[in-house]
Amino acid sequence: MRILGIDPGLQTTGFGVIDLLGQQRHYVASGCIRAPENATLTVRIRTILDGIAEVVSLHQPSEAAVEKVFVNVNPASTLLLGQARGAALSALVLAQLEIAEYTALQVKQSVVGNGHAAKEQVQAMVVRLLKLNGTP
Repeated sequence: MRILGIDPGLQTTGFGVIDLLGQQRHYVASGCIRAPENATLTVRIRTILDGIAEVVSLHQPSEAAVEKVFVNVNPASTLLLGQARGAALSALVLAQLEIAEYTALQVKQSVVGNGHAAKEQVQAMVVRLLKLNGTP
């Protein structure tokens, strides 16, 4: 099974691709889809849509996982993040992929064992779990 994980953002959308073979995990690829500086909302959404479509075409995942939007103190930021997430979800739906949704807390709990782990702790565990030489 090949899984595409997506961390949506209007400026930068992160992705990672892994293969699962039984209990073994194998790193395939990771990267960021970056909108041009000072891009309009339309350009940012199109960049995410096209970028995710390209990643799907290149790596042919069988499933996808996307971070759920959390409610910020700033409602405008939450709405903008929701639009980035919507663009990523649209690309996955167009590719006819099954989509699972997880909160950041769920991901951290699963990877580190602590839902409030720091980003650096998550990175260290990803390196360890995937037997990488360094942080991707």
